[in-house]
Amino acid sequence: MSALIPALERQPDKSALCFDDVVVGYPQLAGAAYTLAGQLVGLSRVAVWATPTPHTALSVVAAVLAGVPVVPLNPGSGQRELAHILADSAPDLLCTGPKTELPEPVEGLPQLTVTLAPPSDAVPLSSPEPGSDASAALIVYTSGTTGPPKGVVLSRRAVAATLDDVADAWQWTEDDVLVHALPLFHVHGLVLGLLGPLRRGGTLRHLGRFSTEGVTRALTERGGTMFFGVPTMYHRLAGAAQRDAGLARALGAARLLVSGSAALPARDHERIRAASGARVIERYGMTETLMNTSTRVDGPARPGTVGVPLPSVDVRLVDDDGTRIEASDGETVGEIQVRGPNLFTEYLGRPDTTNDAFAGGWFRTGDMATRDPDGCYRIVGRKSTDLIKSGGYKIGAGEIENVLLEFPGVREAAVTGAPDPDLGERVVAWIVPADDAARPGEQALADHVAAQLAPHKRPREVRFVTSLPRNEMGKLLKRELG
Repeated sequence: MSALIPALERQPDKSALCFDDVVVGYPQLAGAAYTLAGQLVGLSRVAVWATPTPHTALSVVAAVLAGVPVVPLNPGSGQRELAHILADSAPDLLCTGPKTELPEPVEGLPQLTVTLAPPSDAVPLSSPEPGSDASAALIVYTSGTTGPPKGVVLSRRAVAATLDDVADAWQWTEDDVLVHALPLFHVHGLVLGLLGPLRRGGTLRHLGRFSTEGVTRALTERGGTMFFGVPTMYHRLAGAAQRDAGLARALGAARLLVSGSAALPARDHERIRAASGARVIERYGMTETLMNTSTRVDGPARPGTVGVPLPSVDVRLVDDDGTRIEASDGETVGEIQVRGPNLFTEYLGRPDTTNDAFAGGWFRTGDMATRDPDGCYRIVGRKSTDLIKSGGYKIGAGEIENVLLEFPGVREAAVTGAPDPDLGERVVAWIVPADDAARPGEQALADHVAAQLAPHKRPREVRFVTSLPRNEMGKLLKRELG
């Protein structure tokens, strides 16, 4: 029996994967995956061309069964980034779906075309999942915002621990049908969104491409009970639900709505709740740690927070000199550090970088947060880009962004710090107006922040832009603002 996906053998009569109209049952998935695993066993690493298709899912499951680490490749990567990842990870083989067009960097790599109906002469794997819990399951590459992408080695133990932790927090069972349209080359879509439902023995219904209409159909006509998304998706859902009663009913009927990968603005929390009655749960994780905290379904609704530590994860806040912060006052800002079985093993081939990422066994996330009296964590931003030291105060960009988004006429907002001879850093607001011909007043925006938060947190400068730079997961790329 598969240690990571035991449901492959115990769920004989239900759907495992649904991609558009392609439905793969557990018996078919098990047969195809064990057969493909027989072709992969013994390899050192396998790259997977991670399109949103059942062939990607099958490739990942087969590699898990064969005990071979998977390197998921983003089909949207540029040639230089792709060449770097392939040279760094040195996979033995690339798994693709049928009729896949591949770019030049992968042309010299041996390729295996994966089909849902395996060849009749293939020999299924007879001894599943060799290796220990500490062996690598995935090598997922970072986004490369501070240098070349690094390969994050995630063990089988880490994957199992994080999936069991979120199952506890979200009361996730085999009866759940998960709906999402997330890419399958990141932790959110691949670990939570693919391996998550399979480990529980439930069903994944992948939309292929996000649309509000697709979400409505999947949550109503096709039995969806859970939806995973990123803030850009929920922003669109919030707007559409105010106009579309069918979508509002679908969201309200879902058992669980989860947002991740970036903070969900308070305004969108409120719009979804007002339109549908549903609350959106937020969780906090990253490639190196998988999941760390989450709002619990059996706990209070706390919009704007990422909840409490998951059962197997230790979380602490530290100040600039590494001293643990004991205050839970919702105001004191510190860096989040975590430890637990969810942590990555290493940055592939980078022992010094791996060592520098830890402080006495605690992983230094680089994320800044406060902790409320009830133990919920509130992310205020990245230490490198979102912590602004102005006039002797530590200011988190995230809380200012949320307040700016509440102001009439503001479509999007980002906050950064800029050098200031008097304050050290001054708060700069980047605003995408809802109507460029009717921009909000700069002083009115500053006054609004000062009234809602504190005078020292008000923007000293406002810059209007037509859009904000984001990656494929909707995360804001603040380093490109300048």
